[in-house]
Amino acid sequence: MCGRFVSVSPPDEIARYFDAAAPEAVLEPSYNVAPTEDAYVVLSDGAGRRVEALHWGLVPSWARDPRIGSRMINARAEALASSNAFKAALRRRRCLVPADGFYEWRPVAGTRRKQPCFVHHPGGEPLALAGLWEEWRRPGGPGNDRLRSFTIVTTPPNDVLAPIHDRMPAILPPEVWGAWLDPGRADPEVLSRLLVPAPASLTVAHPVSTEVNDARHQGRHLVEEVPAEEVAGAG
Repeated sequence: MCGRFVSVSPPDEIARYFDAAAPEAVLEPSYNVAPTEDAYVVLSDGAGRRVEALHWGLVPSWARDPRIGSRMINARAEALASSNAFKAALRRRRCLVPADGFYEWRPVAGTRRKQPCFVHHPGGEPLALAGLWEEWRRPGGPGNDRLRSFTIVTTPPNDVLAPIHDRMPAILPPEVWGAWLDPGRADPEVLSRLLVPAPASLTVAHPVSTEVNDARHQGRHLVEEVPAEEVAGAG
């Protein structure tokens, strides 16, 4: 699962990193992006890539109520091709979700508490999370009443994430970005081969403050490692 992530890189830097056109809408940097908020994604129409701001929580085109998106923030890689909510997007509407890192919560043995951890690239580079997107139009509404939304694809964990959580975002390396974004590729079996746990060498994790539990909290201190004595279950 991926329920929170960090997006603080400026949009022009994101555009350069992903060789994409910069977004028209500029979002505030966030150390605590939460479901139902807007975030940057990278899309391609086959002619070029562009960065856009979409709503986190995929709303299928057939949905009668957009609130369904709050239950579709993640999509399991193993079920994409068979899911009514995701199979059309897998064939035609794939994206990358740039993230400066993400949070996962590690169970604390013998308690009901969980310790938040920040997961990021060891070199500080942005992570390219595999995503799907959709465009929803309100039934009977005007033509401009539309909502573009996305979900983050997850896989089983790698060796870094396994002690923390049983799922992790699908992190795509640069050499497969083109294949994932190419709207001309529609074979679910071929696309699914790209959705594997990231090599452990591409991720590091450390415990962070429980302040991140509240989506209203912001600030760089949220990603800073907390002292050992503050870690839940320490000692």
